[in-house]
Amino acid sequence: MTAVIYDEIYLKHDTGANHPENATRIINTIEHLRSTSIWQKLDINKPRAATKEEISTVHTISQIEEVAEIAETGGGYLDPDTYVSPDSYEAALYASGALLTAIDLVMDKKANNAFCLVRPPGHHATPTKAMGFCLFNNVAIAAKYIQTEYNLDRIAIIDWDVHHGNGTQDTFYDDPSVLYFSMHKYPFYPGTGAKEETGKGSGSGFTINVPLSYDTEPQEYLKIFDDILKERVKSFNPQFVLISSGFDAYRLDPISGLNLEASDFNALTKLTQKIANDCCEGRIVSCLEGGYHLLDLPKCIEAHLHGLVCDI
Repeated sequence: MTAVIYDEIYLKHDTGANHPENATRIINTIEHLRSTSIWQKLDINKPRAATKEEISTVHTISQIEEVAEIAETGGGYLDPDTYVSPDSYEAALYASGALLTAIDLVMDKKANNAFCLVRPPGHHATPTKAMGFCLFNNVAIAAKYIQTEYNLDRIAIIDWDVHHGNGTQDTFYDDPSVLYFSMHKYPFYPGTGAKEETGKGSGSGFTINVPLSYDTEPQEYLKIFDDILKERVKSFNPQFVLISSGFDAYRLDPISGLNLEASDFNALTKLTQKIANDCCEGRIVSCLEGGYHLLDLPKCIEAHLHGLVCDI
């Protein structure tokens, strides 16, 4: 069964109604999923909070304390895009903790795979800086957790958010135990993710960036994605696959957008699942990153979940 990790604490990360990364994204998603056939096929679980020690496997203590202190003193902006409300620190701990909960379920064979319906998102948060709507890097913390708790040393992170995950790249740029693969619009925020960025030192070759032009069509996108999975990810032979599931490559996304339809996220999921089935007994944990079309984001997530459940 596919587990979904969710808690209402995520609604308390209050960025304001006019901020694109707002609570309506997941309110609408839960309401939509409840009205569809997929809901009965999901195992809904509550997350635990990540500990400060678990967050610090990726982030500096000063960064963690900055977020906590701003929340404790009533909230404020970390940068022009990234807001901390009084409950944001706690929500961020539970966002990272959702992935750790999901990993435990998958490793204990209580779930085949999992999707974490969380906010705040994470892939822009670097080891020293919150940015781009992101406070802590959820997938990076998850990768560290898998390695320390389960002794697995080959983790693949697949990132199909329309924005490059600069924070995830920074975390593992010199680390050969984590393969980071990102497909993203370029040039675009945050300005990183050129093809030439492939890692450094012992991590050279373990970062794969596929910058895409604004007019990339879905068929081309899916072919490139499949080719990289087959040629590079499969040869890495990951023991666990994490997905930064951004849905802002959807064609109508109001702040980003490529040309993908909701159904294309189903196709991306199935391609990823085939590699995971071949390499690591299907072990996948996916988490929400971007995606800002309030009416259609739920349909994109539904398509992703159908791919994880393998029913269509």
